[in-house]
Amino acid sequence: MKVITAICACVLLTVFFPKSYAEEPEIVAIIGTGDMGDSLGPLFAKHGHRVVYGSRKPASEKVTALVTRTGNGASATTQMEAAQSADIVLLAVPWPAMETVAKSLGNLDGKIIIDVSMPWQQSEDGYPEITVPTSSAEMIQDWNPGSKVVKTLASAGAIVFDDVLVAGGPVTMPLASNHREAKETIAEIIAAMGMDPVDFGPLRMARHIEALQLIYMIPVVQRRTTKWEFYFRRTHRPCEWVQDDWIFSAYDADQLAKMPETQITPKSCP
Repeated sequence: MKVITAICACVLLTVFFPKSYAEEPEIVAIIGTGDMGDSLGPLFAKHGHRVVYGSRKPASEKVTALVTRTGNGASATTQMEAAQSADIVLLAVPWPAMETVAKSLGNLDGKIIIDVSMPWQQSEDGYPEITVPTSSAEMIQDWNPGSKVVKTLASAGAIVFDDVLVAGGPVTMPLASNHREAKETIAEIIAAMGMDPVDFGPLRMARHIEALQLIYMIPVVQRRTTKWEFYFRRTHRPCEWVQDDWIFSAYDADQLAKMPETQITPKSCP
């Protein structure tokens, strides 16, 4: 009888509380403990994830203090050990060090990799320019072909992850990936954090997310005292524009990743 009761309880939890109780939150490895890593780690932990920092110096005073501040069972170890222990691996490493790090984390087959990096440099006139031929996310995917790379959490500053309401409203987070389920998993996490996930399509669209990163850097190199955050305000397409024979259509238009609706209630046409 006790066994039957336990089984029934598990079924009920799975049906009514599919994420909160029936499944353990994903373990997230934060590779890099710089400005982005030390903001994103505590944010993931705040929302129930166990964070493992991957650092070149996991026992350093700085990393130890970060682990304490993160809480929720956070820990620190080497970069490879952190990546191997996690379900989600977030790469918060600057270029050009990214190539060495992304190639040295061991077998990442089946794991979701979040790329937040910005492969940029200052040009002769001081403005930012991209330094890679495609995108950092595409290159990381090539180096780890069995993984599921998602480019996101890349078009905002660390200040947003420290306080998601700092911009006075929800900040938009574009996502690009060739893996629909991975994109949906990360979108749910982003929405739970209080930000607005937007599907940018396949991984090659990461190039345009990285272009947004360059735009983000403009007020920085201009030495302005204010910056900006991206907020795409959604609207409903008029019903007369919704057609069965779209003039323009992406190959995956009928199988898009499901993004949480954080701004408006979906509207159906008659």
